[in-house]
Amino acid sequence: MADRTPKPFPWADQWPEIVDPRVRAAFAAVPRSAFVPEHLVRLADQDAPLPIGEGQTISQPFVIALMVQALELEPGDKVLEIGAGSGYQTAILCELTAVEGEKPGERVYAIERFPSLAERAAARLARLGYAPHLRVGDGAYGWPEAAPFDAIIVSAAAPHIPRPLWEQLAEGGRMILPFGELDENQHLWLVRKINGRMHVEQLGGVRFVPMVSPLFDNPEEWAEI
Repeated sequence: MADRTPKPFPWADQWPEIVDPRVRAAFAAVPRSAFVPEHLVRLADQDAPLPIGEGQTISQPFVIALMVQALELEPGDKVLEIGAGSGYQTAILCELTAVEGEKPGERVYAIERFPSLAERAAARLARLGYAPHLRVGDGAYGWPEAAPFDAIIVSAAAPHIPRPLWEQLAEGGRMILPFGELDENQHLWLVRKINGRMHVEQLGGVRFVPMVSPLFDNPEEWAEI
């Protein structure tokens, strides 16, 4: 398990928008250098996305911080992550949901589309003492047997909100996702489920790799906004 003692991290003075001390402490505890390809370790302290293979990237740390802060995660929350990628964001989620007496990550469920990325992410997370549930699959369909989730974080741009993810979100839950096509303007959406209804807040423009799934070919699988 990573040392949870808050300590300086490279982007502290660049993030006035990140005011949650628990989010800052999580970023201080998780070394980004442990989640980037070896030849890019020298760039790990840059607040910028980096390639990790399979046409995917490890997201810009600030964007991850903005997303997890918006989710208002508490210890014990059950979280679904779509697009584990390098495992870096997964580790941040493990820190934020950890409960004393449990292995950090027991409340985190992460799905990755590419087996090679999932394998590397699992090894990195285990080395640092994290124990999330991680599997390979199509994230648009979620993880129904583990639902409901207090929070869902999607790390790829979706042209529609997948109905399975909406249905797996608990009442009062929060889902954050980049919304839009790759060649169009994407916006970060915070979606809340209140009395079974969808409430959407836009948090600004972003640019993510696209979410790929046959689900988007079937309008019946899209949640109504």
